[in-house]
Amino acid sequence: MAIVTFYEKPGCVNNTRQKVLLAAAGHTVLAQNLLIEAWTKARLLAFFGKRPVAEWFNRAAPKVKSGEVNPELIDAETALAMMRAEPLLIRRPLIEADGRREIGFDVEVIDAWLGLNRKPATDLENCPKQR
Repeated sequence: MAIVTFYEKPGCVNNTRQKVLLAAAGHTVLAQNLLIEAWTKARLLAFFGKRPVAEWFNRAAPKVKSGEVNPELIDAETALAMMRAEPLLIRRPLIEADGRREIGFDVEVIDAWLGLNRKPATDLENCPKQR
């Protein structure tokens, strides 16, 4: 089983459920507060990989929901600067294990990568407050 560093927003219902799934599969979950981490451009990019910039954003962030920030219209440099200034804009969780990094909690990706004992019956990617 893996040691998983899990960058979350403390108190997020879905992040809590995600951590429980990982722990139930036998992984050691080291939870970190995404909002107070000292993010650098290079460190964030390591999680984002080749994903389009729009996928880097937390769609439940107040500035995204209000339309003040439109992820589809932002370039990588601007996005990185915005996220470093306001980490709530970063899609979560950020997950690191065995030298690999991912954003979000796509159950199929996580299961193939780390293994899960069970797949949730509900969506753990989108904020339940948005449904």
